[in-house]
Amino acid sequence: MRTFVAAVAAVLLLAVLGGIVLVYSGAYDVAANNPHWAVTRWVMETARMRSIKAHAAGIAAPPGLGDQMRIVMGTDHFAAHCAVCHGAPGVPKDDIAEGLYPQPPDLALTAKLYSDAELFWILKHGIKMTGMPSWSDHSDDELWATVAFLRKLDGMSEQDYGRLVQASMQMGGHHHHDESEPAADGHAGEHGEAAPAARDAHQP
Repeated sequence: MRTFVAAVAAVLLLAVLGGIVLVYSGAYDVAANNPHWAVTRWVMETARMRSIKAHAAGIAAPPGLGDQMRIVMGTDHFAAHCAVCHGAPGVPKDDIAEGLYPQPPDLALTAKLYSDAELFWILKHGIKMTGMPSWSDHSDDELWATVAFLRKLDGMSEQDYGRLVQASMQMGGHHHHDESEPAADGHAGEHGEAAPAARDAHQP
């Protein structure tokens, strides 16, 4: 038994020493255009998923999460802060998102992997080493509204998104990302620029 314990301890010590050598040698490439090693990616993705689940476990979604007014409010936050990296129906990701690693996911697909509470926690706290910022300076009501919008994103058409953006602007939406917003009919202009009708809606 003692021999087994000693062998395990020796292996762990070698692993720690190997990690220290790897870090201080500079051999590990941190360049954003060079993907992680498979084992590194597995460790980080597993840690991320388990952490989100654990920290969001005690969060309860508010009643009426799917109310239309809440969805419109969430559209405003998404168009202002999220579409630039994640894209939106008819709106491609901005060039800056293409240089990020890991790539910002298509939320129409990945939002389904998380509970409402988990999406709220991600929005509020962000995720280290992914480029996902914390929006803790925004109200919980706004973050829950964004969760409500994300729940409608799967299958949303360009026209549906355009109508929601227009409705959010009519409510006094605060975002000014004209270049990534669709027109009221749901179609973005060339290179993602909004049509004049959508741009004009922002003018005082």
